[in-house]
Amino acid sequence: MRKEIIDYLETKTDLQKFVREQPIWYRKLSRNPFDLESLEIASLHHYKRTVPHQVEKFTNGVQMASMMFHMFQSMKNQN
Repeated sequence: MRKEIIDYLETKTDLQKFVREQPIWYRKLSRNPFDLESLEIASLHHYKRTVPHQVEKFTNGVQMASMMFHMFQSMKNQN
């Protein structure tokens, strides 16, 4: 792998961790060293940091809060 790619990965610890977890990226970056954009996109999908993942996480939090609110409301109404 090229030195500039290694230096870039050292500055981005999450990408460095991803490449260690997914060793196929060593081969891909060795063959095409300018494929960093694909690496970053794959990393975002792997760690679920894309916008749809964040929206889903937020929605799940809102649903949980709503469920807890309704549960407390029903407990209050029973007393």
